[in-house]
Amino acid sequence: MPYLAVIAFVLGIGAGAGDVRLERHDDRVDVTIDGKPFTSYRFTGHCKPILFPILSPAGTGLTRQWPMVKGVAGEPHDHPHHESLWFMHGKVNGLDFWLSHPEAGKPDHRTGPRVEQTKLAMSEPGQPAVIETENRWVKADGTVVCTDTRRLEFAGDEQARSIDVVITIRADHGPVTFGDTKEGTMGLRVHPALQLKNVHGSTGAAGRITDSEGRTDADVWGKAARWVDYSGPVEGQVQGVAILDHPANLRHPARWHARDYGLVAANPFGLHDFTGAPSGAGDHTIPAGESLTLRYRFVFHLGDAAAAAIEDRWKAWAVSVKSSE
Repeated sequence: MPYLAVIAFVLGIGAGAGDVRLERHDDRVDVTIDGKPFTSYRFTGHCKPILFPILSPAGTGLTRQWPMVKGVAGEPHDHPHHESLWFMHGKVNGLDFWLSHPEAGKPDHRTGPRVEQTKLAMSEPGQPAVIETENRWVKADGTVVCTDTRRLEFAGDEQARSIDVVITIRADHGPVTFGDTKEGTMGLRVHPALQLKNVHGSTGAAGRITDSEGRTDADVWGKAARWVDYSGPVEGQVQGVAILDHPANLRHPARWHARDYGLVAANPFGLHDFTGAPSGAGDHTIPAGESLTLRYRFVFHLGDAAAAAIEDRWKAWAVSVKSSE
């Protein structure tokens, strides 16, 4: 595909671009494309904002439903803090925000370490579908550790849906250290069919992991790559999800907490676990008054990574974001 055509294809400029609408409720913002549900941004009831459910162009959910929905046949009941799609980390000024979930043995979303939304704005109809939020990261006693701003943009067509996530962590309550641990950071838990193996009672695992460097399956874990994709047959049709790491991100290309049981997370901080570097080598401190911005794109697609042109999509996205700044 010619490069300029790839840019148009990825940005949804062509004739196939869908009509994306946002609808706000008390606890969430629903996102539809051409009148069909795509996802919901949920900002209450959890230890952090999450996106759930997330549907493919075929209308199939591509993330695990548990623990948000109980009793779904064939789903594993492990790692309850893996709530569809989220951003958290296991060491933030020494606090474990990653594991905060009542079923994980931690305090619930009202009393434990948590991220609370303080402001939300949405784009007007007819403009690109964008949600912008402000949030605060707080200790169990309510003390603010830091704040963040988030920008989520939604797009899609008949072959793929995308979510662009831009998160800026602000050290406005003193310095903030994201510690060296594999438990983080920009995460997603895939549909059980996209797992490599069945665990904790799950059934139907037939997935494949691929990264930008040509590695597959277990070889992807802890390695540096521009993107990682999980794909496989879901409800009789090959579908998948990719996470793209932007070249402007800290320590790009990201290292990946990509598990055979269905967790995939871009993590720029886990150098000790991923590479064997000395403990603390991955620590990153944001000085007081400064900030750190991270950018990711999620692509929910038909076909496998090659059919969905994930590498071309990464190239076009990287160019388009850089040129718009």
